[in-house]
Amino acid sequence: RCRFAYSPAFETLAAVRVATGPQPPGHHRRWLTDVGDALRRLDLRPLTLLQPRRGYTPDFLSPPPDGPADIADELARIAATPPLQARAEIARSLADTPGASRTATGRLLLDGEPAGVVALLAGLVADAWEALVEPYWPRTRALLEADIAFQARRLADGGLDRLFAELHPSVRWHDGVLTREHGGADHRDLHGEGLVLMPSAFKWDQVVIVLDPPWQPTLIYPARGVGNLWQEDAGADAHAAALARLVGRTRARLLTGLAQPAATAWLAHRYGLAPATVSEHLAVLRDTGLVTAARHRHEVRYRRTELGDLLAGSGTPQRASARTREATARAK
Repeated sequence: RCRFAYSPAFETLAAVRVATGPQPPGHHRRWLTDVGDALRRLDLRPLTLLQPRRGYTPDFLSPPPDGPADIADELARIAATPPLQARAEIARSLADTPGASRTATGRLLLDGEPAGVVALLAGLVADAWEALVEPYWPRTRALLEADIAFQARRLADGGLDRLFAELHPSVRWHDGVLTREHGGADHRDLHGEGLVLMPSAFKWDQVVIVLDPPWQPTLIYPARGVGNLWQEDAGADAHAAALARLVGRTRARLLTGLAQPAATAWLAHRYGLAPATVSEHLAVLRDTGLVTAARHRHEVRYRRTELGDLLAGSGTPQRASARTREATARAK
């Protein structure tokens, strides 16, 4: 009973988190620039407060779908959440952020009439969808559908063993148990319930699991190739285009994508590339002094050098010219 799905409501919540949360936007910087004006017109504080940096986000705000979902159906499901269930999930979420329940927004969510709070939150999800995600949904949906097609072929070739073993670098499959790295002690025995596997474009940085009844057990993972989602926009950027001409498009993507240290498997998943291809390009970048590698536990992680930062557009402008000339000579 394992199956794939995607959720416009979940993408909307994740987009709100990217746009308003403390974590960096990662591959969505260009999207964030595009939606800046629309974002400033929205008051998303209730949704933001219910998405703690570390902790529980109410499941009723993006209920796990049975399959590829329609936003209208999802909004109807959110609005139909039993008020007492919604209040219990809200209280649990607020408890994960110290002081949240004492803020004006927290008091509104906890002390307001429960049915009215559900309607308020459903309306905010709808507003955020229209402003932040709907204009970009065709390309986002195409990415999610491409991931599902790829994973379905992997399932056909190697069964569930291969699918789960290669689904995402932070997921481990052994002896009938699916484990998320750094996932805590929570667990759920499926007992034939099945599992929804849901790729996400805006939840680009980690795997999320839904375990609590009455919701369908769900594993949400970053979609394969999410690093290419805004590729057309990147092509219009003069610096990105020049870098691609200098070192090649794939190497340019890998170099700019190493804002944080990452292992080969993570980069391969992020950009939809074969691990061997990533390794080959990283070797060239390392040999030319643009990246360096260091072992971290069971994996080797790559990060940009100062020279790599300069070429990627993250270095000190005053020194960029000389260092860029040096990089050009070394790359040749």
